[in-house]
Amino acid sequence: MRKRSLTLFSDGNLFRRENTLYFENANGRKPLAVEGIYDIYVYGHVNISSQALHFLAQKGVAVHFFNHYGHYDGSFYPREKFHSGDLVIKQAEHYLRGEKRLKLAKLLVKGSALNMERNLKRWKVADSFDEELGGLLGELEGARKITDVMNVEARIRQEYYSRWDEHLPEGFRIVKRTRRPPGNEMNALISFLNSRLYATIVSELYNTQLVPTVSYLHEPGERRFSLALDLSEIFKPAIADRIATRLVKQGVVRKEHFRSELNGVLLTKEGMKLVLEHYNRELAKSVKHPGLKKNVTKQRLIRLEAYKLIKHLVGIREYEPLVAWF
Repeated sequence: MRKRSLTLFSDGNLFRRENTLYFENANGRKPLAVEGIYDIYVYGHVNISSQALHFLAQKGVAVHFFNHYGHYDGSFYPREKFHSGDLVIKQAEHYLRGEKRLKLAKLLVKGSALNMERNLKRWKVADSFDEELGGLLGELEGARKITDVMNVEARIRQEYYSRWDEHLPEGFRIVKRTRRPPGNEMNALISFLNSRLYATIVSELYNTQLVPTVSYLHEPGERRFSLALDLSEIFKPAIADRIATRLVKQGVVRKEHFRSELNGVLLTKEGMKLVLEHYNRELAKSVKHPGLKKNVTKQRLIRLEAYKLIKHLVGIREYEPLVAWF
């Protein structure tokens, strides 16, 4: 049985009775085949029994929670089942040793930048970006501190957003990147997709030997899986930005899918469902992997990126960030 992600939008109760998981709401009670669940994304007000959490933990199913506004709140992360003591030490060593951390941070930013460049060329708005990017990547190479790397990354993204806007319809321009709350419809769409992508990456990291709280570009901190933030730099332009662009260019997402709230703009519940339908469809698409010489889903690419990082940490092969060929 191929496992799938489960998204819960409606309010209700998630509980276990004997060896079956149930979701109960105003429409009735529905049994859920836990063996077929890869992870769970909760957008509604859902009460989860302790027995259900124990059951999900036994099956290795992560649960991600989002608030009323579609913002990521946190995850139920079952006890790690794959962790290797040797890899944990290697992962920490690459954070603690400045030159090792700096190298990985630069590679992550470079991969992100090259994926942005691919998007702009795809959208035919890459004029002068190549030259600008060349200079910024030169600065990146010469950076000696993580703060300098982050500064270069922010400037690359600013240049990218300004050119991305040239490709977007009049009513769906970024204008200026704003987050909490998003200042307009396009910012709301980008933030929503990035939030879901982050949670997806958390699930993929759970199924590897990596510790998700030890990272290299972003500073490790409490209450966040900072390694997922690192990897999201690679996949935001390669996946989330492309989905956002396609949805507004094709008129799939329209003004009526947004609401004004929190002194900003947010997706409606129907808007969220629509966006996630396209997001899940995109992650399920297969692409021919040039290295493996076989088809893999776009979601699988995230796990493969984590494996590449593991090989770097243990000294098997230097990490090369994914640059979208698809």
